Amino acid sequence: MTKKPFILVQLVFLLFYISVAHSQELKPSNLFCDNMVLQRGMEVPVWGVAAPKERITVKFAGQTTSTKAGKDGKWMVELEPMQASKIPREMTISGKTEIVLSNVVVGEVWICSGQSNMQFSVDNVPETKALLASSKNIRSFEVKRTVSFKEEDNVSGKWADVPPSSAVAFGFAYFLEKSADIPIGIIHASWGSSSLEAWMPRDMSNEFPYFKAIIEDLDADTVTRNRINSALSGDEGWSTKEDIFMRRQPNILFNAMMKPLAPYACRGLVWYQGERNTRYYSGVPEVNEDNWYHRVIGMKEYGDVLQSWIRRYRKEWKNNEMHFSVVMLPGYGKGTNNNPDIDPKSPTALSWAWMRESQMKVLELPYTSVVNTIDLGDETNVHPKDKLPIGVRLALQAEKETLNKDVVAEGPILDEVKAQNNALVVYFKNAHGLKTIDGKAPTGFWIADGSMQWEVAETELEGETVVLSNDKIKKPLFVRYAFAGKPEVNLVNGADLPAYPFRTDNEIPLDE
Repeated sequence: MTKKPFILVQLVFLLFYISVAHSQELKPSNLFCDNMVLQRGMEVPVWGVAAPKERITVKFAGQTTSTKAGKDGKWMVELEPMQASKIPREMTISGKTEIVLSNVVVGEVWICSGQSNMQFSVDNVPETKALLASSKNIRSFEVKRTVSFKEEDNVSGKWADVPPSSAVAFGFAYFLEKSADIPIGIIHASWGSSSLEAWMPRDMSNEFPYFKAIIEDLDADTVTRNRINSALSGDEGWSTKEDIFMRRQPNILFNAMMKPLAPYACRGLVWYQGERNTRYYSGVPEVNEDNWYHRVIGMKEYGDVLQSWIRRYRKEWKNNEMHFSVVMLPGYGKGTNNNPDIDPKSPTALSWAWMRESQMKVLELPYTSVVNTIDLGDETNVHPKDKLPIGVRLALQAEKETLNKDVVAEGPILDEVKAQNNALVVYFKNAHGLKTIDGKAPTGFWIADGSMQWEVAETELEGETVVLSNDKIKKPLFVRYAFAGKPEVNLVNGADLPAYPFRTDNEIPLDE
């Protein structure tokens, strides 16, 4: 008697499994839809779900490739590398049923992600908005802003034959298309005030103890989890207050908005983020009810975490040559959470200069670039409107690094400093045509001797070098250039691209 109910339960579960399996219709990932852009020049994965063991065939651009869905119904095929094409074509995905995707082109695909300055709308930047009338061959996939406590298989959004809403992403796409003359596809996944930790996979907790502690606390925080689940399940969406609460949590943006994008074939990822991680110089602060959203890594460690984040994303995309282009934080006059009121011109204040130094650490990895914005920004506004130059410079970097074009894509960058009598001579790379934009002496240089008392340097251009001196310093040893919250700078190369900020000392600021 005791075995019959057990056998009956097993039979019910078996019948349920069979019914679910047979009812699972063929469906590609939402990334594969009308109007999409496929990446040229590399293998292109196409994936989705179907009934278990169902045979799936994908046809596109003269290619036909087939596979069988697994026991879980998941399937994936890979198309061979293709040449760019503006000509709209159809992709056919067939199994027991057939799906036809129309208006598909092949070109360059980039993901554009980050926080509010990436989300910043085209409508808020008149110079960029004016380009819409002359834009062509630009398409976008706007990822819905949402969260999840588990890694999702699918993403909410669809491809549209229109430019992205982001001013930075559109500017980048516009100038890249003008150079390459091929379709540009932008997958836009950003959310204001989100931290780096919000976009980090859970398994990065194995590498960073601070992130492990944050994740474990979130797992144990039933109040927060219930609050988020309640917002997600609401019939009329969530309030602004709930929106802010969700986007400032760790990991759950990655789960919902980034994980499902992999391994969609793309050239790279543009990352404009960091403001959320500038609240503290170093470490993770203790938090209370008033500053719970500050529990993120500080500026000093940000660069190391960002490097690991890039390596982890390349693993997710199975592409060690996936390019990452980081937008340097521009000029801004506020300090850290503990000391917000600083001198924005000071080379020693705890300003965004320390975050920029961290961001530059990504250049230690191959297939990376940092777009210099030290001449941009607004001393009092964390959301500056001068986004057009960022798009131009991002496109130049992509032209050089991913399209292999012979263009000048970077401003002068420190090569070495040599002592000369009572002066220091700064040598640069990318310095052909070194000049100042106003014809005056270079600004933004500070020098110090062993006492580390910094003085404004008297400067003189000599060819492709800058000579620094100050009567108060008889034996200068160190240089800081543009190393301030909102420095005054005028040094550029012949391509009118600004010199990158730097410091040659190893001193660190005092604890906050």
